[in-house]
Amino acid sequence: MSAAPLVGYSSSGSEDEAEAEAASAATGRTGPGNRRRRRSQSSLPCQRFPVPESVLNMFSNTEEGPEDDSTKHGGRIRTFPHERGNWATHIYIPYEAREEFLDLLDVLLPHAQTYEPRLVRMEEFHLSLSQSVVLRHHWILPFVQSLKDHVASFQKFFFTANQVKIYTNQEKTRTFVGFEVTSGHAQFLDLVSEVDRVMEEFSLATFYQDPSFHISLAWCVGDAHLQLEGQCLRELQEIVDHFEDSELLLRALAEQVRCKSGNKFFSVPLK
Repeated sequence: MSAAPLVGYSSSGSEDEAEAEAASAATGRTGPGNRRRRRSQSSLPCQRFPVPESVLNMFSNTEEGPEDDSTKHGGRIRTFPHERGNWATHIYIPYEAREEFLDLLDVLLPHAQTYEPRLVRMEEFHLSLSQSVVLRHHWILPFVQSLKDHVASFQKFFFTANQVKIYTNQEKTRTFVGFEVTSGHAQFLDLVSEVDRVMEEFSLATFYQDPSFHISLAWCVGDAHLQLEGQCLRELQEIVDHFEDSELLLRALAEQVRCKSGNKFFSVPLK
């Protein structure tokens, strides 16, 4: 954020003199003292004092965008640098977590944390249809309109996500525990095909070649797949398989495609 500019204010003495002159003008009188003071002031040479260097340098480091401080967002590291006017953009299907789903997470997460204590529950749940890409601000509305044109004709569909899986991002800077989609995969591929066309239209990166559609449940910083694969993963899957009504619980309806660009959200309902 750029610093606010320094603003010069007139001194209270100048304001008092202006008020005195206004009062004299209102009465129609200008006293001799006022005339002498004006003559003596006009004869004084105009002096400019140098601005201290400490003031000149006060805001020298505040012209660029906000500092990327990873400590302010759980230690996460940006996959691309922040630039003013660039908006991080992501397309996905939102997943509305029911109470029973959160009850299952209340059992799964503490067990996973015995293997990796740094795991933190996700605040929101979704299934990605794109990578995170960068849009210029003036591209956002044309991009969203193109997305609507490509996916609005799609029908709503049911899917099931009940297979526990461990994921890391491409940079290996974050690890996720998720539920992988086991039915509805073909419909997700069809949607991604249309989303990829939108990305190509704007010369942006398309989705992964062989995607694993999933709902991320929890995450931690760094590559923790060795701690979470194997025994931990098998135990987590057993918890899911034996959880009451898990088969129905983890079946959901895809009703809309959502686009998040910066702090803006756009939804495209499916038919």
